[in-house]
Amino acid sequence: MSLRGVVRRAAGSLIHRLWAAIRAAGTVSPASPAGYRFRRLGEGACLSFPVGAVFGEAWIEIGDHTLVGERVSISAGMGPGVDLGPNSIVRIGGSCSIGRGSHIVGHQSIDIGDHVFTGPYVYITDQNHVYDDPEMPIGRQWPRNNPVSIGSGSWLGTGAIILPGTRIGRQCVVAGGAVVRGEFPDHSVIAGIPAKVVRHYVPGEGWLPPHLGGAEPPVPETPGDPETSGDPETSGDPETPGGLEGEAAEPTGALAGPAVPPSPADPVHTA
Repeated sequence: MSLRGVVRRAAGSLIHRLWAAIRAAGTVSPASPAGYRFRRLGEGACLSFPVGAVFGEAWIEIGDHTLVGERVSISAGMGPGVDLGPNSIVRIGGSCSIGRGSHIVGHQSIDIGDHVFTGPYVYITDQNHVYDDPEMPIGRQWPRNNPVSIGSGSWLGTGAIILPGTRIGRQCVVAGGAVVRGEFPDHSVIAGIPAKVVRHYVPGEGWLPPHLGGAEPPVPETPGDPETSGDPETSGDPETPGGLEGEAAEPTGALAGPAVPPSPADPVHTA
């Protein structure tokens, strides 16, 4: 190996060792000065370096052995130095893993259970802007809060967005890129924009799509049916394909349900 190669190899090794030392020194743990600012930072918990935007620590609780990835932003309130009252606002349970680049933005209440894992770049918030006044810039209108809870044992895929008012049960899976709002029961697979349940665990039968898990399948519209045809209350329903909300099509692949053949009584259209 040439002298130049030896020098480059030695310099690269030194840089990597130095970066590892910087990361170790910059990690926020219960023993570090930055860890003291949190309402609770449990034993074995840490925020990896480089740390994202973190403020309102006095209203943030993080449980034992929870790992927060690099560049994760966790905040309580609109900005530093604001008194948010006596209660904690953001609560992350024990043995969780929050993927790098994620954001957890709390203003009223965000409750994440134990053993919750997320992919990178997940966004969780309990506040959203409103647009009540059509003349005022939306960013200047006072936002609304709605608590968020994520049940223990759940997994949130890469890029999932959890909106205000969402309540996810225990042992749930949220597909990557899903935009989630509403209430979802335990043992659900949640996917889509807007998100809905595409799988639900039925004891003794396994993970089934909703129409095989006891729920009634949607009733197809019958051409010429006076109760549905041309009715503005049904023809623009966002729950049907082509509705006003532009709901995504049924998921395919691992999240899609088994094909259900049409009933012999159903009409077959060949045109």
